[in-house]
Amino acid sequence: MEVDPAELIGRVEEELGGLSTIQRILLATDGSVTSLLETLIKGRISIETLVQRIVPASAVVAQLLEVADGEEVNLRVVIMKEAATGRALMYARSYTPLSRLEPVFRSDLLRADIPIGRIMKRHRIEARREISAMEVLHADEELSKVLGIYQDEPLLSRRYCIIRHDKPLISIQEVFPARLFPERASVIVEAPSRLHLGLIEMSGALSRVDGGIGMALERPSTLLEARMGTETIVRGGDAATREKVRTIAERIVGHLGVTWKADITLHRVIPSHTGLGSGTSLALSTASALFRLAGRSCMVRSLAELTGRGGTSGIGTAVFEQGGFVIDGGHSFGPGKAKEDFRPSAASTGVYPAMTMVRHPFPEEWGVILVTPDVPPGASGRKEVDIFRSACPVPVEEVREICHEVLVRMIPGVVERDLKLFGAAVNRLQELGFKKKEIAEQAPVVRELMKTLRSEGAVCAGMSSFGPSVYAIAEEGYAHLLQEAREVMGEAGGDAILTSVRNSGAHFTQV
Repeated sequence: MEVDPAELIGRVEEELGGLSTIQRILLATDGSVTSLLETLIKGRISIETLVQRIVPASAVVAQLLEVADGEEVNLRVVIMKEAATGRALMYARSYTPLSRLEPVFRSDLLRADIPIGRIMKRHRIEARREISAMEVLHADEELSKVLGIYQDEPLLSRRYCIIRHDKPLISIQEVFPARLFPERASVIVEAPSRLHLGLIEMSGALSRVDGGIGMALERPSTLLEARMGTETIVRGGDAATREKVRTIAERIVGHLGVTWKADITLHRVIPSHTGLGSGTSLALSTASALFRLAGRSCMVRSLAELTGRGGTSGIGTAVFEQGGFVIDGGHSFGPGKAKEDFRPSAASTGVYPAMTMVRHPFPEEWGVILVTPDVPPGASGRKEVDIFRSACPVPVEEVREICHEVLVRMIPGVVERDLKLFGAAVNRLQELGFKKKEIAEQAPVVRELMKTLRSEGAVCAGMSSFGPSVYAIAEEGYAHLLQEAREVMGEAGGDAILTSVRNSGAHFTQV
């Protein structure tokens, strides 16, 4: 049964915050999409066929086509491209019952290079299109690759049947990126999470404190889109995350002195308070997107200062800018210096972001097992401040050993691609300085995860920042390590994934 396209489009717009006129036409047209796209791009459309085979109709397909379950249908999956540039415009999946095809039409349909709209025009087939559904999807790994967009980016999807002689001739689903043919300019930012391996100097014995060690991760990551609007709007994420982004957006828009407001959509966020740098990633993504939207440039460290990040650790700022393995130089310490006491970044407003002292590509052949058990989140707010004050200063002897491990084993291990050398330093750092205190505050499962991952083949394992996320690094045996981690977490549950270190910073796309 055909539905009201205007009603379906209204639902899509509620979720996405508005569509352009062209996007509405693409969703609602009852004519040839091929011809419409060629008009819009002022050029020819070419087809790349991904799948073309005869399959038995599933129950769902059989119902759509009004045929018997298991009847032979032609499955065709194609990418419609701009012929001149090769730019992917649309993904289409169609099912056609062979019993309803005339021989000449069937011959053309089974070819890999002719759009359906062009086949119908060639054979002068009189038919109508009945739209049954429209929705917002999000690109999975496959669609992100074939359409050349980020994973989890929004897609506009519609389903319809081509009706001939009052019977469905073809059932089609068409999917195209929401960034295609926009009405308003937007900036999309995809930014890495980070592992924070530890703070180096928390004794203050030599008039300097902090100093972080860390690296960028491919997953999880932030995916954020910013547009100009008439009021400050943040979509996606949970209420607390939206409020944080709203506050940052209003601060940046005020700083820019522009007349428009920020319209922001969070397509993907890093879990908060898990030790993976979600706050810095979100803050810098928001600020950098708005600066680019305004046609302005700004150094990442300046954006960190504007958004109140990097007051203790500079790792989040460094990986946003350039990725890889990084070490920052901390802050001056003492009366009248950058910092006069021991405080986390969130409580260090006004302190300049720490400078990057070391940056080196991380070996790509080393895999990272990332495990986040379902336990109370890592320390934040007042609790985090209290831990800093009670645990610091740490014994200067431990600081010296941390420096020795970092300089003699950790950095050479990365540069020489010696995982055993690097791993030995990681394992020892879990027992020293402020990291030892961070781990002591965690649920027992965190310590059990590190112990098990090491005993089951990981070269090293540690906890990121205040946790509870645990990481392990290995060159093989990833499936086994993931299974062992899940068994340790048991019924309490949690998340365990295989990821890798990212040797580049945030990615930007201006639409």
